[in-house]
Amino acid sequence: MKDETKLVVAGRDPENNHGIVNPPVYHASTVLHPTLADLDQSRERRAQGERGVYYGRIGTPTNFSLEDMVCAIEGGDHCLIYPSGLAAIAAAMLSFLKAGDHILMVDSVYGPSRRFCNSLASRFNVATTFYDPAIGAGIAALIQDNTRIVYVEAPGSQTFVMQDIPAIAEAAHARGCVVMMDNTWASPLYCKPFALGVDVSLQAGTKYIVGHSDVMIGTACANNKAWPELEATSRMLGQTAGPDDIYLAQRGMRTLSVRLKRHWESGLKVAEWLRGQDMVECVMHPALPDDPGHALWKRDFLGASGLFGITLKPCPRSAIAALVDDLELYGMGASWGGFESLILPTDPNAMRTVTPWPYEGQCMRLHIGLEDPDDLIADLKAGFKRLQAAT
Repeated sequence: MKDETKLVVAGRDPENNHGIVNPPVYHASTVLHPTLADLDQSRERRAQGERGVYYGRIGTPTNFSLEDMVCAIEGGDHCLIYPSGLAAIAAAMLSFLKAGDHILMVDSVYGPSRRFCNSLASRFNVATTFYDPAIGAGIAALIQDNTRIVYVEAPGSQTFVMQDIPAIAEAAHARGCVVMMDNTWASPLYCKPFALGVDVSLQAGTKYIVGHSDVMIGTACANNKAWPELEATSRMLGQTAGPDDIYLAQRGMRTLSVRLKRHWESGLKVAEWLRGQDMVECVMHPALPDDPGHALWKRDFLGASGLFGITLKPCPRSAIAALVDDLELYGMGASWGGFESLILPTDPNAMRTVTPWPYEGQCMRLHIGLEDPDDLIADLKAGFKRLQAAT
């Protein structure tokens, strides 16, 4: 069964829901038991780790539907839902760490993941070494006896650097490390982390899974080996998400294949246009044939999303304002993955310690939404005219 079909059928059970197409939304905290024997059996099943409806925080059929969908597409064995992508990242990392442990964290990681390592993890005497995303199998030289987690993200935040994940995973597993990946950019549709050697895949479902810029949600998908620790710690942390948000994420995921294909095609068209602009120093998009990470992207990914970056040639701040302030189809704001296009100034060097960004000009992150790409290009064309006039 192909992924496009799985997105439609996974997590559905109309036969046990009066024939209703979409799984119902269960608002639940208390779950009643008709007899003492039933209560005892429920407790026993829970103690043995069996999935079931025991208490609202532990999960309901609403949770299970989305978890099953993510597993079916991403390739993991088990999944948990969290109230945000960062909640999923933090819970997953805490699941495998104790005082005195060591993390290998890619230098191009999502900013809040870096802050987790530098603040919360360090408070518990967990050390972090940030590494060059291009290190590949060379990461073996950085693995210490106390290294517990090797964390990858491809492409990396802001500069969209690719990583050789299979090579990194092989070196990490040889030393008994857990490999985690932030898979938000490609979504489970266009990257299969477990086929690349990853043990825990993390997503800000807020982005492409939801797809409509109106829900915060995160997912952590694990293989059988990593699952017991991930589940136990996440349960102890009380991590869960609201049923209405889960339902919206589930509904958004049904259309992931048609939306992401449009994001990919439109994003690439806009990126190619931007490459021809005099004021653009470089375009960071791994699906472009001349991108340094293109070979890795082509080998390991099934497609691209609508998120990429550019670096402008040096120009005054007022010229950058002339570009972005009067754009009609691009909003300025955090997050991405929704139906609308966004543009946001970024500063890679503010979030790196190992691999400094070599360009002096302003970096910009673009998310290409579902608008007509010709309209989006026309809007940027007018913006670049304002930029050149103000330079």
